[in-house]
Amino acid sequence: MTTIQVLGTGCKKCVALKENAETALRELGVEADVQKVEDINEIVAFGVMSTPALVVDGEVKVVGKVASSEEIKDLLS
Repeated sequence: MTTIQVLGTGCKKCVALKENAETALRELGVEADVQKVEDINEIVAFGVMSTPALVVDGEVKVVGKVASSEEIKDLLS
């Protein structure tokens, strides 16, 4: 199963990125474990210095912006 992590401290952009990821997964019909990571130490451990960020199966894919659901679908397919 795919693991999606949204890194961010809870700002509006972080919430929007999580919603876009969930929309992309739903539209693709892909089941995934979607996690919200708010702990700054965990975020820094990924090497991320700008949030929001999107991590797919442990690999950072998007940093510092809210990717659209279409962009996320491209990353997942």
